Amino acid sequence: MIDRAELTGAAWRKSSRSGAEGNCVEVADNLPDLVAVRDSKDPHGPVLTFPPSPWRRFVHSVRANPRR
Repeated sequence: MIDRAELTGAAWRKSSRSGAEGNCVEVADNLPDLVAVRDSKDPHGPVLTFPPSPWRRFVHSVRANPRR
């Protein structure tokens, strides 16, 4: 589990794929050795964290296989 102090300085941005009906995901990828993901409707709630390399593979896979 990550200590919230490790998220100090996180620059959160909303995903370009967030839905108009409020299904919003925010990502902070400016932290050293860490990518953080959270629900924009609950900014003080749980945060998922990933090492940068697996996160890049995930994003690449999603972009290569968009859901229509």
